[in-house]
Amino acid sequence: MDVKSVMNKNVVIAKKDITLKEATEVMTKLHIGCLVITENQKILGIITSSDILKAIANDKNPNIVLAEEIMSKNVITIDPDKRIEDAVDIMMKYGIKKLPVVSEDKIEGIITASDIIVVEPKLIATVASLISLKMPGYTGG
Repeated sequence: MDVKSVMNKNVVIAKKDITLKEATEVMTKLHIGCLVITENQKILGIITSSDILKAIANDKNPNIVLAEEIMSKNVITIDPDKRIEDAVDIMMKYGIKKLPVVSEDKIEGIITASDIIVVEPKLIATVASLISLKMPGYTGG
């Protein structure tokens, strides 16, 4: 199965000058875990709920701090024609759970670890190990 058949085509994008508070409001309202930060249709970064939590834990003021200050700037992407297994390999290699899908420098969608689990149950063990990388002592479940 290929990435384009699993990816979510409704990618929520934001500008780099969105505050963390605004970002959390959008993410909460839409029930999503990340925003892709763009400028002139080019990906500048990605901000996840984990990034926001870390910023707040480090006493960053969510009303003042902008996405561009905490976003991951070297965004790893995947081509829509790649296999789901390729997406899992990339996620494991870089320890990420969200992977923008890009073709010819244009955002086509996003694929997440949750998307993969739904369509490829046999990959659950691999994706579960990605989660355990983030949580020392976590052994699944």
